[in-house]
Amino acid sequence: MLGSFFSVLWESFIGTLAYYKANILFEVPWYQNYFYGLILISLVIWGLEIVFPWRKNQQVFRKDFFLDLGHMFFNFFLFSAAISGFYALLESGFSQFNIDMKSLALLSLDQLPMVAQLLLFFVVLDFVQWTTHVALHRFEWLWRFHQVHHSVKEMGFAAHFRYHWMENILYKPLKTLGVMLLGGFEPEQAYIVHFAAITIGHLNHANLGLTYGPFKYLLNNPVMHLYHHAKALPKEHPFGVNFGISLSVWDYLFRSSFVPRKEAHLELGYEGDEQMPSSFVAQHLYGFKKMQ
Repeated sequence: MLGSFFSVLWESFIGTLAYYKANILFEVPWYQNYFYGLILISLVIWGLEIVFPWRKNQQVFRKDFFLDLGHMFFNFFLFSAAISGFYALLESGFSQFNIDMKSLALLSLDQLPMVAQLLLFFVVLDFVQWTTHVALHRFEWLWRFHQVHHSVKEMGFAAHFRYHWMENILYKPLKTLGVMLLGGFEPEQAYIVHFAAITIGHLNHANLGLTYGPFKYLLNNPVMHLYHHAKALPKEHPFGVNFGISLSVWDYLFRSSFVPRKEAHLELGYEGDEQMPSSFVAQHLYGFKKMQ
């Protein structure tokens, strides 16, 4: 039994590493290459920051730039490989009780046109992530981990992936739940949603003064998201504002939006952020000592 347990973990881990190797060696279609896709999106948006900086006094290599790059590749690739076995075990455990990806289905997308499939897939998963993000702010034991992300003092594209690895433990199962609610359906073209979400997330954290005009009520944007990272919060929203991941519409619907003006030079962080360690390893260990 124990041998089977470790076998599932190991095989999933090795399989994920092999997939990443195939990405690096261009052994997957270019439009599905997550490794170089992340690099390309990052370079393009970094270039936009350099050419059209919103905060013109901010350096190209801003404060903690390389720390954030470390977080980005660790969270996106290395930790994702490490945690893959956990989900393989969950799937194996569910199968013992005849629970599969269709057991919780509320919708069936496979009969819809592909554009509609991708749109619903994107919207449902974004709402699941929005509610997860709210929980990270509302519950103290989750906020301790989410403080790593809010320790950013100068915003730039790579801050998108500065987050504690424990957030993956929460986000990924709930995203899996979202897929199960869709009948276990994940479109073959899901990479389109994936790259769109990365691009929007990078833009939200970039040094760019974008609002998207009337589309700001639909899409999250750098101006709106900067207020999410502001150190000073409005009294009526003590747990935070503008929780949107890709879409801003949830914040407008649930009255957690706050963009009083277009302000580039907000002080970022949270009360007590001086206690956050400055090193990569220490930040990923952060939170556990306080929970004892």
